[in-house]
Amino acid sequence: MTSGLEFRVTPATPVPAAERAKLIEDPGFGKLFTDHMVTIEWTEGKGWHDAELRPRAPFSLDPASAVLHYAQEIFEGMKAYRGRGGEITMFRPEQNARRFNESAARMAMPQIPEDLFLEAVEKIVAADRDWIPDGDGSLYLRPFMFSDEVFLGVRPAAHYIFCVIASPVGPYFKGGGKPVTIWVSDTYTRAATGGTGAAKCGGNYAGSLIAQAEAIRQGCDQVVFLDAAERRWVEELGGMNVFFVMDDGSIVTPPLGTILPGITRASLIELARADGVKVEEKPYSFDEWKADAESGRLREVFACGTAAVVAAIGKVRFVGGEFSIGDASTAGPVTQKLREALVGIQRGESNDERGWIRKIA
Repeated sequence: MTSGLEFRVTPATPVPAAERAKLIEDPGFGKLFTDHMVTIEWTEGKGWHDAELRPRAPFSLDPASAVLHYAQEIFEGMKAYRGRGGEITMFRPEQNARRFNESAARMAMPQIPEDLFLEAVEKIVAADRDWIPDGDGSLYLRPFMFSDEVFLGVRPAAHYIFCVIASPVGPYFKGGGKPVTIWVSDTYTRAATGGTGAAKCGGNYAGSLIAQAEAIRQGCDQVVFLDAAERRWVEELGGMNVFFVMDDGSIVTPPLGTILPGITRASLIELARADGVKVEEKPYSFDEWKADAESGRLREVFACGTAAVVAAIGKVRFVGGEFSIGDASTAGPVTQKLREALVGIQRGESNDERGWIRKIA
């Protein structure tokens, strides 16, 4: 199905094949970019127009562009995979389209028809499919939208640009799947009730960077935030949702509301429940986390998201001390089983009985 909006195509001069192959042998994360990008414009009174697949290039922005002053900007993160037979797939992109529009509504931005969103993403994947690494790598896709109307005034803008860029990536965390260490921030919070915590907007991440820098100074890989009201309840990491596995096999994860409704999160909950695991979406305090880890009631903790997929958490540091989850050296069996089930579906290596995979022609 296509959106009905005609795309202009301006082919890029591709990076030579030999050079591209060398680059994607070890792409890192978010450092390399493909040959093309997609852009679509929205104008008040006109709607969506001027859809184009074109060579990746810088934007030209007026210093008074609204995004630079009032931060009307949202984005998504998703991946395309190369299967063993060379088939190109994406994982639940319809959910990304839906969440993108939920973010747009919260930020007073225009919503893009889901079929147009999907068509835009598929066009860049098809054009730049040679950039998808083999093996464990993937093509990270970044659809985003920002306001570029030239004005200084606090109101929703009248003109926006939707864009999709693509980046070949390897693992998000280095270390070959070794459990990560996280820092519990008692100074900074990510979101509050009524705020933008459930929207995927740049401001949420900008506000988390100082806490992430604090985590790095403490020798940690990531920061985890507590709620803004009581500084008691665990919410999420700087860019990932979090799960707790108990000694009876049940799983607890913080409820939605002020946290991002992760697509990986929702998928893992569904997979676990289908396997007979009790999953509760309920508040879980940092004091409970510490006590349960020390008593042995808490057996595993893992974080999840599009970029990192599933990452075991081995140690937790906070002002005044630290504690470990299990032996802190390896991912637990529940974490490993869920990761393998999810990755198997994403890469077309297991049966997609839920219809989560979208094949790219």
